[in-house]
Amino acid sequence: MSTKRSHGDDLRGASQLAVEATRGVMELVEQMQVASVSGPAILGRPLERPAKLVTGVVYGVVKGVTQLVGSAIDLALEALAPLLGASAPGAEREAVQGALNGVLGDYLRETANPLAIEMGLRSGGVPLTLEPEALRATFPAASGKLLVLVHGSSMTDRMWERGGHEHGAALARDLGFTPIYVRYNSGLHISTNGRELSSQLAQLVAAWPVAVDQLVLLGHSMGGLVARSACHIGEEAAHPWRERLHTLVTIGTPHHGAPLERGGSWLHLLLGVSRFSAPFARLGRIRSAGITDLRFGSVLDEHWEGRDRFAVGDDPRRTLSLPTNVRCFALAGSLSAAHGDKLRGDGMVPVESALGSHDALPLAFPEQHRAIALGTGHLDLLGASVYETIRTWLA
Repeated sequence: MSTKRSHGDDLRGASQLAVEATRGVMELVEQMQVASVSGPAILGRPLERPAKLVTGVVYGVVKGVTQLVGSAIDLALEALAPLLGASAPGAEREAVQGALNGVLGDYLRETANPLAIEMGLRSGGVPLTLEPEALRATFPAASGKLLVLVHGSSMTDRMWERGGHEHGAALARDLGFTPIYVRYNSGLHISTNGRELSSQLAQLVAAWPVAVDQLVLLGHSMGGLVARSACHIGEEAAHPWRERLHTLVTIGTPHHGAPLERGGSWLHLLLGVSRFSAPFARLGRIRSAGITDLRFGSVLDEHWEGRDRFAVGDDPRRTLSLPTNVRCFALAGSLSAAHGDKLRGDGMVPVESALGSHDALPLAFPEQHRAIALGTGHLDLLGASVYETIRTWLA
């Protein structure tokens, strides 16, 4: 499989985003102008209708021209793509793409933007072809112990390294695992990615060059939720890979949500209180489906289907147990230096959420399968300081 990416596609994707951003800003300014000249509500806003008529004509022309120019640029870049060439994306280029997909990934997919990431399994940053001969050539010393690593929101498969340490490479060295890395669009719903991951795991296990004796899923942050979703879907669909699953390890995973997303939903609500700030409330709707799923840790379709995902409300989830017949572990980070009555979270995820603790929907991680890394931030959970805990669990 080719590792090169068309420069023309990248330029087209960036151009499409720029055009849509310009149109969005115009709509925001238009709404603000209508609000400012419509008059106070107590007078019935007598100028609102004429203001809408005037601004509608003016901004309609400007937005139409913007769209026309954008379409012309897109067609030109598409024609020039063969001349612009292609190259293997570097780590920085992929990091930017991963961040864009985390924030706007659902929109990128809906608009068929070339920057949208398609889920795939990789090794060393190179996409894998899930066929026996191709995998045999890529992994001549393949073991029957498969370790599948699932990254977090707005990240990529090439961002597991932290301070010169990388969990997958270390577990390959110490315990004989063959690490496989998932790359996915973290802006999509977690259950959408879980369904696709289950399908990819089915293909991987079926095509693996040797019999898979032990399959381990290691998920960081959102990756732990995607892994749990895949386990549920794989079990319901009776996918053969599910029978091979031996261990699930989640590190810094918001099993019961993250406060930052909840803060975003309240900001969206507060901006809508005044008609002058209401136009800005649309900025709150930029958050992708993947990000809004992090409010409560939604991992099933039914957690979001038929709901306004931006609405502030109660936790819609039902109990989803940990996968059956699987050893499950949870590692939480804490910025606190010592144990106390109230441990701080890792800067992104509260300790209770990462450990699955919840009054109504607890996850039954055995006490000996839970650990807290003190003085450790969210991304530091990828570093060497917590590796011994993970290695001991998998040994």
